[in-house]
Amino acid sequence: MSKEKQLSFYGGPWTSFLPFFIFLFVAIYISVLKAPDVKGMWVGSMAGIMITFFLAKDKIKYSETVIEGMADKIAIIPIACWIFAGVFASVLRSSGLVQGVIWGAYHVGAKGMVFVIITFLSSALFATAAGTGFGTIVAGMSVLYPAGVLLGANPVILAGAIVGGGAFGDNLAPVSDTTICSAASQGADVGGVVKSRLRYSITASIMTLIIIVMFGGGGSVSNVPYETLARYMNPKGLIMLIPAAITIYIAIKKGDIIYATTIGTIVSICIAIPFGLNSFSNLFYIKDGAVGGVLVNGVAGMIEICILALLILSCVHIMKAGGGDKKLLELAEKFVKTVAAVEASIALLVSIMSAIMGLNAPPILAIGTSYAKPLGEKYKIHPYRRANLLDATACTLAYSLPWTPALLLAQSLAKEASGQFGDLVPALTPTQMAPWIIYCWALLVVIGFSIVTGWGRTFVGENNEPVKALSK
Repeated sequence: MSKEKQLSFYGGPWTSFLPFFIFLFVAIYISVLKAPDVKGMWVGSMAGIMITFFLAKDKIKYSETVIEGMADKIAIIPIACWIFAGVFASVLRSSGLVQGVIWGAYHVGAKGMVFVIITFLSSALFATAAGTGFGTIVAGMSVLYPAGVLLGANPVILAGAIVGGGAFGDNLAPVSDTTICSAASQGADVGGVVKSRLRYSITASIMTLIIIVMFGGGGSVSNVPYETLARYMNPKGLIMLIPAAITIYIAIKKGDIIYATTIGTIVSICIAIPFGLNSFSNLFYIKDGAVGGVLVNGVAGMIEICILALLILSCVHIMKAGGGDKKLLELAEKFVKTVAAVEASIALLVSIMSAIMGLNAPPILAIGTSYAKPLGEKYKIHPYRRANLLDATACTLAYSLPWTPALLLAQSLAKEASGQFGDLVPALTPTQMAPWIIYCWALLVVIGFSIVTGWGRTFVGENNEPVKALSK
């Protein structure tokens, strides 16, 4: 950054980190109080920006820097993608895909360990199609969890399969907020990132399935009351796999989420309405002077994370404008001197932040733009590799530690299932479930192995093509 554009602070360049530090402090504070809410993080980032305002020597330039951060392409790309992806996911969920998957799993006659395998694969499929880990947990723990327990599955491993399947899709789905964040923060296309990420996800999934085969059975009940589950089943819902598959294919092929989700949303509506899975009145309506419907909810569901992204990226831009990024890299150079060390430091920082917050998109945005991108570019680590390190590590501990929203949500749903079905379906605690979120722990091992051995590591070659090694 040229000198005329440099933002000066009382206290020097390190002061430019203050918005980010205040945001982190508030995020950690509300997480310790077991309230890791995105709205609370709004307050943290806003407080950081406003307090640091008084330490800027040129307050007009500071205000302009805040706006520049929100207008930056890195901020706008994920926000635009989230809005379109949110609408697509909302249409897909409301059109019976979950009910179709449940019907298929039940009618193959799966019991015990086989049911757990089907549950993991179904949860992973739904999460990858819809891009929602939490939506997958809600659907799976509400229906597949009690059904699986009554069919002889091990309760904790069954719950772990549902949560792990959600994490799989959150990590891999082209329409997932973490995929969009990790790709956008590194200046990479979503399609290329997803294709390069498959090796890690598939390896972790194979490890997961092996452990499920070893421990997946063990329940005591062999018959599930069909009349109880029948209302959650609809074989026609399986037809929604068509728009889901089309969207995933286009996202990978074209590398453009807006392109893919626009087509996916239109195809979903064109299939769902004729088959009676959805209706125009459900998609959009006006009632009592207010608008509502699936399309409205799809956009509204993305508002919180969009606002947080704008605020966090303003904090990051303030840090860059004030020269804080240079200070950070100078400090990192004293300890991080190899490519493996750079990758390990990225993974460690994201792991710590996601573990503390219990969320994954904010750490990806924060570490991705302020640390992983500049340091990764210096060592010529390819954007795909950097995005994969960010996303994979962010989708592990955020789903597998007892205080995280994912397991607190699973606990609440397990308690509801126990209240409905009685003592045969246990009300699990987060502590019971945490060790058995097998996919997340397996993915953490896979990424650690990848960093140590260099497996999957790519560098920036000619024309920005990924290469295995740099030319001498």
